[in-house]
Amino acid sequence: MITDRLDFSGRVAIVTGGATGIGYATALQLARLGADLVICSRTTAELEAAAARLTEASGRKCLPVPTDVKSEEQCIAMVERTMAELGRIDVLVNNAGGTRMGPLEAIPTRGWDSIFDLNVKSAYVLTREAGRHMIAQNSGAIVNISSGAGVSGVKGGAHYSAAKAALQMFTRVTAAEWGRFGIRANCVAAGAIASERVSEAWKVAGLKEQEMAKAVPLGRLGTPDDMANMIVFFASDAASYISGETVFVSGGPAIGGTNLG
Repeated sequence: MITDRLDFSGRVAIVTGGATGIGYATALQLARLGADLVICSRTTAELEAAAARLTEASGRKCLPVPTDVKSEEQCIAMVERTMAELGRIDVLVNNAGGTRMGPLEAIPTRGWDSIFDLNVKSAYVLTREAGRHMIAQNSGAIVNISSGAGVSGVKGGAHYSAAKAALQMFTRVTAAEWGRFGIRANCVAAGAIASERVSEAWKVAGLKEQEMAKAVPLGRLGTPDDMANMIVFFASDAASYISGETVFVSGGPAIGGTNLG
């Protein structure tokens, strides 16, 4: 049964950006399905509070490791601490990411590099470091978190769109190279997911969620759990023959024409 393949008992998962939003929702599902966790973000107090809630909700171990994923040294240290304290790595969710929007002509080189460091280089470093241990144990699942920007692009986000598209191709090549080690790599692209922080950003930008929802075929904005459902599926044995794919969790395609129904 598929429910048997959603059992993470005895497994260890790393979730970057695991204190809030999509990362927290994913960590909570993994923990409730039996996984022990490592979560990381830059804000220590927020991270420790999230880890305590995760343990209380699931009874599983949750190790909070303050980490700036743009720092190669901190990423390496986080993976080393995971191995030292929990002994293995079965799942890596490269969820940490983000951007500051701006017109192409105004993006400075430093800003471009920063977005690539956050959204692509961090996933590369963590995949490389966690992958060493997955290769040694001949098993593992990597899930990278992209965006609709990486699928179709977004005006005002040339750097972000390019970075997320690069992450999707990195996922595909990882799957092709490491499949022989029993390692799967997949990508989940987020559509209009109304996490708390994203909702606040939309408000600041003057966007109205009710109006945004009208453009979604399913008639609503997504939730962090909508993303977590797909991420956990990809990380589980239920997806044991799926690798190198990107799935867009978007509520349906936005296409031209009229509604004839």
